[in-house]
Amino acid sequence: MTTDPTLAAEIDAACRLSGTFTLRSGQVSHEYFDKYLFETEPALLARVAEAMVDLVPRGTELLGGLEMGGIPIATVLSARTGTPALFVRKKAKEYGTCKLAEGPEVAGRRITLIEDVITTGGAVRDATHALRERGAIVDVVVCAIDRSPEGENPLADVALEVRPVLTKADLDAARSR
Repeated sequence: MTTDPTLAAEIDAACRLSGTFTLRSGQVSHEYFDKYLFETEPALLARVAEAMVDLVPRGTELLGGLEMGGIPIATVLSARTGTPALFVRKKAKEYGTCKLAEGPEVAGRRITLIEDVITTGGAVRDATHALRERGAIVDVVVCAIDRSPEGENPLADVALEVRPVLTKADLDAARSR
């Protein structure tokens, strides 16, 4: 978790929206964390990436930013750590190189996935399967916000450890202060 006591409050203030929203999973939520509102703010994006530095496991060879929200975070994190980035598409493009992952070769490489918000982990699960099929070693995802129920790992079924900067409980606690 973050050691910056103001980060949760600033992310919550910038990103939490109220209304009716359909999530990627199909679930309907009455609140939504619009991660692009922090990802497009250079100072907040830099602080999130800085908070991720210590969450990246030793031995990581590539930071796999998931399309689209994980890409700006992975880019800034790559610049801070010196670890090369990889940009992981939702599906392989159908022209040019026809790649799923843009950047270095993934086979035999240890990739730490970088994601913005995880609720059920659907996009991360899909990327994990696709990268493993291509020979990558994927064991950890580092995310800015973990919205999954407290104490649950939504990616346990694919043996993926989730390392969040902030949880929904962190954001809720920041809001109640």
